Amino acid sequence: MQFAPHTDDDIRSMLEACGLASVDELYDHVPAAVRLDRDLAIPQGLSEMELVSEMRRLAGRNRNVDDVVCFAGGGAYDHYVPSVVWALAGRSEIYTSYTPYQPELSQGVLQALFEYQSMICELTGLDVSNASLYDGPTALVEAVNMARSATRRDRVLVSQGLDRRYLHTLESYGRGSGYRVDTVPLSNGVTSSPEMAEDVAALVVQHPSFWGNLEPVSELFGAAHRAGARTIHVFDPLSLGVLRPPGDVGADIAVAEGQVLGNHLNYGGPYLGVIAARSQDVRRMPGRIVGETTDVEGRPGYVLTLQAREQHIRREKAASNICTNQTLMAVAATVYMSWLGPDGLSEVGSRCLAKARYAAECLGNLSCAELVWPDADCFKEFAVRPDRAPRDVQRALFEAGFLVGPVADDESLLVAVTERRTREEIDRFVKAFEEAAS
Repeated sequence: MQFAPHTDDDIRSMLEACGLASVDELYDHVPAAVRLDRDLAIPQGLSEMELVSEMRRLAGRNRNVDDVVCFAGGGAYDHYVPSVVWALAGRSEIYTSYTPYQPELSQGVLQALFEYQSMICELTGLDVSNASLYDGPTALVEAVNMARSATRRDRVLVSQGLDRRYLHTLESYGRGSGYRVDTVPLSNGVTSSPEMAEDVAALVVQHPSFWGNLEPVSELFGAAHRAGARTIHVFDPLSLGVLRPPGDVGADIAVAEGQVLGNHLNYGGPYLGVIAARSQDVRRMPGRIVGETTDVEGRPGYVLTLQAREQHIRREKAASNICTNQTLMAVAATVYMSWLGPDGLSEVGSRCLAKARYAAECLGNLSCAELVWPDADCFKEFAVRPDRAPRDVQRALFEAGFLVGPVADDESLLVAVTERRTREEIDRFVKAFEEAAS
């Protein structure tokens, strides 16, 4: 079945231009074992009414986060998203926005992005932020590129407490860019003091870590600075209501996944890459920065400044592949942070902290499970080692109406407790966990 409106003559003409005899030759490089060797099983001749009914039936086979109680984490979290966020971010003039090439026609979006940058700087305690990146892992790649450019070094030290998706993304880019990534081991759940050398461009520490533990970042970053390396802090934006900001603990560059700032789980994306740095690295920052200025009549206005635009100016000399950004998600984050304010940020962080500690205490008291790092402090997430295989426990909990994970390793599960979880939900979860793990 052809889904594109191409006639046989169109297809024949395109194949001739490509020097191919058949459409199948386009897929010769795809292993036969992964090709579908039959026609798609698509019902034929359905009316619109019948098709909608069938699609609803198929969709009903899924269970989304609203159908279960979510204790899942590992980089994507079930925080409450106020209705005002997407009531504003979903307006048509914002929802359809793209690159604001003509500032005179894009003042609303430009101002929103300027406010976003200002809030990220205030949140992180750093001097400059860009107008967002693709997601957290690629934001880390950009931070490492900045550090390498500043230090002229090609080795990156990464804490073993870093989210593995961040690490794998960094290693993938490193193979192409020519830098080496080495890991710093954990000791009692936190990063060991690294052995810094003259070839280290950056030290990367996630705080709170992938395991949920709080790191001695000031001490770690101090050692990196003494060796002439840049320091990169991977942070949780909502933790900054109760933890010191990256700028105060010695971070040169801070990166984060901005999903927690008013963006839904969205089945894994699109998400939002947050990056902020000190003014010394402003010209190394990729993407674009929105600036405030005045027009000839003295009225305030917003424009793109220090616009690297890698894909059409730097081209093959670019240090980054960023060509657009996550404007819609950044606008949602702006609305969310405006709605929350400093007091709201502190309240959300305090609730996450208190509820996570209560859940950890309850699970740690079970005879069928133990905390992986019982002596480590956590923010909203912690690791539990059940007596049964983690994946079996995860499946049993799902059947009982609880989403948990991911599986942190072959022996443990991550449990995340956000401000949405009630004490009654936590108590029911602990009881279900005991039944699943026994």
